[in-house]
Amino acid sequence: MSDRYASFAHTGPGRALVKRLGLPDPPRLRRHRPGDPLTTAQVRLDAASGGRLVEPLAKLLDSAGVEISGPAGGTTTPAGSTATPVGGTTASAGTATGPGDGAGSRVPPQAALLFDATGITDSSGLRALFDFFHPLARSLQPSGRVVVFGTPPESCTTPREATVQRALEGLTRSIGKEFGRGTTAQLVYVAPGAERAVESTLRFLLSGRSAYVSGQVVRIGRAEVPEVDWTRPLDGRIALVTGAARGIGAKVAEVLAADGAQVVALDVPAAGDALAEVANAVGGTAVQLDLTAPDAPLRLADHLADRHGRVDVVVHNAGITRDKTLGRMNPDWWDSVLEVNLSSQERINDVLLDRELIPRGGRLVGVSSIAGIAGNRGQTNYATSKAGVIGLVHSMAPVLAERGITVNAVAPGFIETRLTARIPLVLREAGRRMNSMAQGGLPVDVAQAIAWFASPGSAGVTGNVVRVCGQSLLGA
Repeated sequence: MSDRYASFAHTGPGRALVKRLGLPDPPRLRRHRPGDPLTTAQVRLDAASGGRLVEPLAKLLDSAGVEISGPAGGTTTPAGSTATPVGGTTASAGTATGPGDGAGSRVPPQAALLFDATGITDSSGLRALFDFFHPLARSLQPSGRVVVFGTPPESCTTPREATVQRALEGLTRSIGKEFGRGTTAQLVYVAPGAERAVESTLRFLLSGRSAYVSGQVVRIGRAEVPEVDWTRPLDGRIALVTGAARGIGAKVAEVLAADGAQVVALDVPAAGDALAEVANAVGGTAVQLDLTAPDAPLRLADHLADRHGRVDVVVHNAGITRDKTLGRMNPDWWDSVLEVNLSSQERINDVLLDRELIPRGGRLVGVSSIAGIAGNRGQTNYATSKAGVIGLVHSMAPVLAERGITVNAVAPGFIETRLTARIPLVLREAGRRMNSMAQGGLPVDVAQAIAWFASPGSAGVTGNVVRVCGQSLLGA
């Protein structure tokens, strides 16, 4: 559905009116298109003294064809910085600052600002973040990217180190709300020893695939990462997508197929015609099945075993809403939402895992919602089910790690679909504007985040719930 306000705000008269009245100003987001480079300009990379990630990051950027500016690219560090270049020396004062921060200062446009904060072990060291970002904030291009890398607080060796590493969350969430113009900001916690597991996440966060993901915290653990063809990372993989007949599910099927997967698209028999269209469009197969049927898990497992012998990626996208305040809700509405959105996922996982149809390197991806994080009036059943999906991710991650299988979830915010089109106008506009991007997301934004979780390169990414919500002000 079109966003008429955003379309008007992008016109000449619209821009003038938005500025004069201080209205929400939705930026044009840089979304991924086939053949796009990873970034549109150079990237500034720096680190606090003792950072353990700056050299691996520099190597990854170089191998991806990204031009690096700043210390990692062989130039200087902003004046007063306590950051340390890749070569291990600290820059002297008098170097370039951001536009408007000093006479004659010039910083070329930056596509991204990356900072390795793993070397910060005391609160006094947080000054390095100010010294890095302050002079460079206005050098970011529209739809710029900010990524700060830290050590998981639970992996720190002292209470003070854990304290400052947790402080990084406040920095990145605030930057996501401050910088504007479609800028996204993320914090990536990388466990000691997981330095080689970063590439998939770095590529996702730098690219247009993460256009509607901001203010998020991602954790990466140790893992053996195979060689990946980044143009078609899912080549040879079998991917099951439930609820694939329309909306987000159809787009997930499309994106996974574009990444090389052979897609098994599943939906209820009533959606058979639409499901067949999706399956044909992506070169996959269609399965008509009501997941709440008692024999559904076994029938699905038999189909996957007979036709493919396994399933490498399982995307639990199927979901329904039956909205009513709790005091007026029909008990059948409560039961049906919990059954479709949560219980059926558990039963399917149990059967697929018991029959060892998900091999080592497999990926489970759930679809939660910001309603499962913040709650929502009139959606107690839906919010409960979606919070349950988050619980499933957190509880299953350590269990599945022993089998080399990851489990993660996306939590969409306001996404432009036929369902959100039915929301009353005032509530719909509030949903669109109450985020850092001042607009609704698209189904492809959710699909791209799922594809990142599904990638073989994301072996170290497990137990994460990432909101695809433009950094919604709800549940932030």
